[in-house]
Amino acid sequence: MAESAKKVAEQAEDRLEKVAESVREKFEGITGGRFSDQVKDGRFADQVDHGVDRGRADVQRREQGGSPD
Repeated sequence: MAESAKKVAEQAEDRLEKVAESVREKFEGITGGRFSDQVKDGRFADQVDHGVDRGRADVQRREQGGSPD
């Protein structure tokens, strides 16, 4: 019984890997590789996430007894 469950799990994993590869290929086809090339070139590495900065400022303000807004 355990062997058949293991075999089914392996087959499911193989199918999921094939689906993931297919999705990657289609995405690359749609974007023409532009997006992944930009990521590899560090295009988004220096962008600041202002939402995180705002959240940190709000927490700091609350800790100091200021307004939460």
